[in-house]
Amino acid sequence: MPTIHLIDGEKGGVGKSLVARTMIQYYLDKKIPFVPVETDRSNPDVAGVYKEICQYAVFSENERQADKADRIFEIATTKPVVVNLAAQSHRAVKEWIERNQLIELGNIEGVTFCKWFVSTGGYDSLNLFGQSVNNYGEKIPHVMVRNFGLCDDWSHVESDASLQNLIKKYKVNVIDFPKLAYKERNIIDQNRMTFAEARENKEFGIIGRQRVVNFLKLAYAAFEKVGIWYEEVK
Repeated sequence: MPTIHLIDGEKGGVGKSLVARTMIQYYLDKKIPFVPVETDRSNPDVAGVYKEICQYAVFSENERQADKADRIFEIATTKPVVVNLAAQSHRAVKEWIERNQLIELGNIEGVTFCKWFVSTGGYDSLNLFGQSVNNYGEKIPHVMVRNFGLCDDWSHVESDASLQNLIKKYKVNVIDFPKLAYKERNIIDQNRMTFAEARENKEFGIIGRQRVVNFLKLAYAAFEKVGIWYEEVK
């Protein structure tokens, strides 16, 4: 069953676009047919990097633009979709799903949802994660993406009883997204490189290119811990 992968975090600056770009490269490297979708109109950095294959959609609470996201579901009837969500889009996305009864429709059309919630480990980030999980309950599986590029100590999360109970109750997968070295990331971002281009870029040198390769290996291994990928990879 094709999956609509919603890359979320609700706040800006949590690393959503880096996770989305890495997931896009995963699909490309695995040669799995898919479609990436950019929904961030103010900072479409995912589309800026993968512009030749990325499509656009808009989530809006404005009734006149309510159908702008429908193409995401239409595409997902035939292949997986990786959606880079804009900050503060939770309400519009939730309204789109509920108004169109997409969970139920997905059961009929063979489409599933998965929300990859990118977190910095900060109070606001964790609070928004909890709200998202509670809002969707068991209807949409969540993956907590612990962004080690922005927080390298998650002991406070592991010792948070209420959060851990929530993760256990809804069977939330938790993965560790690796840190990409500052030098390589800055050059990649500045030049809007795909990771395929970065792996071959001579400016990084042999060791720098190897750091990019190692980052992708760790990220891919984290993605594959989530069972939802297995059917798509086959």
